[in-house]
Amino acid sequence: MLAALSAVPAVGILTGCSGTADASEGTSAQATTAAAATKAKVKKPTVSVTPADGTKKAAFTSPVEVTVSDGTFSTVEVTGNDGSTLAGSFNDARTKWTSTENPYSGTKYTVTAKPQGATAQTASFTTKLPGETFVGYFTPEANSTSGVGMPVSINFTDAVTDRAAVEKAITVSAEPAVEVVGHWFSDTRLDFRPEEYWAAGTKITLSLRLKDVEGADGVYGTQSKDVTFKIGRRQISTVDLAKETMTIERDGSTLATYPVTGGDSDHTTWSGIMVISERLKETRMESSTVGLGDEYDIEDVPHAQRLTTSGTFIHGNYWASTSIFGSSNTSHGCIGLHDTKGANDSSVAGYRFYNSSMLGDVVIVKNSGEKTVEASNGLNGWNLSWANWKAGSAL
Repeated sequence: MLAALSAVPAVGILTGCSGTADASEGTSAQATTAAAATKAKVKKPTVSVTPADGTKKAAFTSPVEVTVSDGTFSTVEVTGNDGSTLAGSFNDARTKWTSTENPYSGTKYTVTAKPQGATAQTASFTTKLPGETFVGYFTPEANSTSGVGMPVSINFTDAVTDRAAVEKAITVSAEPAVEVVGHWFSDTRLDFRPEEYWAAGTKITLSLRLKDVEGADGVYGTQSKDVTFKIGRRQISTVDLAKETMTIERDGSTLATYPVTGGDSDHTTWSGIMVISERLKETRMESSTVGLGDEYDIEDVPHAQRLTTSGTFIHGNYWASTSIFGSSNTSHGCIGLHDTKGANDSSVAGYRFYNSSMLGDVVIVKNSGEKTVEASNGLNGWNLSWANWKAGSAL
């Protein structure tokens, strides 16, 4: 009987031991399962890029967008194979980055996006080339020095229908600073000038940011560059055709006064403010090119300086009697100064005035008997009031 009774506790102890082991193993298994579940809930951040990774002909008319799910961004960089970078900004949650400008056309971009606490992810795409393009040819030339009347004049190879977009992409700035405003003379011409003539010694910078700007439907600009030029001394020449004289003022002082001849009563000279836009030591002048038939054809006109697109010049004259200069107006509309054949005589007025002049110098004509020249006829926008000039801006 004892033996039988003493066996019962033994069984109970084993059973108890066995039960304790099972509970421990169950707890461990539950912990492992919970850890696995927790790990399963923590997802890796996933980055998406628009345009999509690998795109070969992506649009360049929309900004680049980079988004992350299951995370937030630490950094995003977008670089082009041309060395350029696209700036951008994050949303408040730092789950989306958007470029502040559109990508350039014909460029391969690499996107490097690093989520917080995760490895950086990369993607790349290439933008397509525009189908049709336009450029703007500008005056004056880069690194040149011009007179105080020289505007910045841009002629486009294609008609511009979105004038505001194009004008917004062009900036003209000056040192010393002055307000500079654009004026559209046509769909292909945009000029810039301040209210008054430039100050002598001014440095001017033309900034063209026309690349991928849509000037007309499906026609995009290609230029992205800065151009600088300088303004030289201040020279203003005033031609009074009632007196047949021209007085040249340089930096506020009278430099010289020359006798001249202007247009006769049948061919009056334009009045108004004109700017020298071309300089030729010698050139051929033929009446048929300005609608005057075969009235003249002179192959070696000396010291010719253009004042209008339509054909008005101030030039030397060797074929007329010296007595007409300062006494009568006998030309076909140009302003003539006494000169000699060959353009090499430094003693005559034609040579001296040409030698003292530069592109962009101002020539004012008064008492000519003719109306004021159109502002678009040459570089002659100074004939518009400041209010009328500003009214021609698209901005």
